[in-house]
Amino acid sequence: MKEKRNIIPEIMRIPILLSLACNALAYNGSRLLTTGRVHYNLSGRLDERIPFVPWTVIIYLGCYVFWVVNYIIGCRQDREKAFRFISADFAAKLVCLLCFLVFPTTNTRPAIEGNSVWDNLMRLVYRLDAADNLFPSIHCLTSWLCFIAVRDNKKIPGWYKTASLLITVSVCISTLTTRQHVWIDVIAGILLAEGSYFFVQKSGFSRRYAKAVCSLENFRKKRRRENRIWR
Repeated sequence: MKEKRNIIPEIMRIPILLSLACNALAYNGSRLLTTGRVHYNLSGRLDERIPFVPWTVIIYLGCYVFWVVNYIIGCRQDREKAFRFISADFAAKLVCLLCFLVFPTTNTRPAIEGNSVWDNLMRLVYRLDAADNLFPSIHCLTSWLCFIAVRDNKKIPGWYKTASLLITVSVCISTLTTRQHVWIDVIAGILLAEGSYFFVQKSGFSRRYAKAVCSLENFRKKRRRENRIWR
């Protein structure tokens, strides 16, 4: 009987959950400790020259679909590459948490005077998403990791790799044109993605991470079998 293939391999489910938890801790949890502290504004002259383009909010928000698709692709590679990818995400989010706690940042948002669909959507984004936890940009970090997930994958066609790069660059630009980030946040997010991906392999972190996850998975399966027996 042919083995059923899951959308996300079973061994990668725990790492995905850990990455999501780490992301939430970094982005939302850190706010519990930085509220009321001084936040540094890194906006510069270059950022002031970048136009505010409300319609690009559709790129800024639409990238979540891109993230889901490419993270699934990243987790469906061979085990070594998959763990390198997902452990790089985990390590990078830990760095983000440290940055958000040690160096809280903010930026200057424009007054939105129009009443178009895009203007109203931007108002909603500003209302729901506080102007903090900006350096490095998690939006740019995650999008660049999505490009990393496919660029060396021989099973992915060239056109999709090119499309992923274009989407990633578009997302990075949209963080600037929506005034959600400044250029130094974008650069830091990209460098952190590349640095984390390099670090986890050279340091052996991805191998140790995979070993720890496999141990957890084996323990989970053992407990599940024991529960079935006792039932």
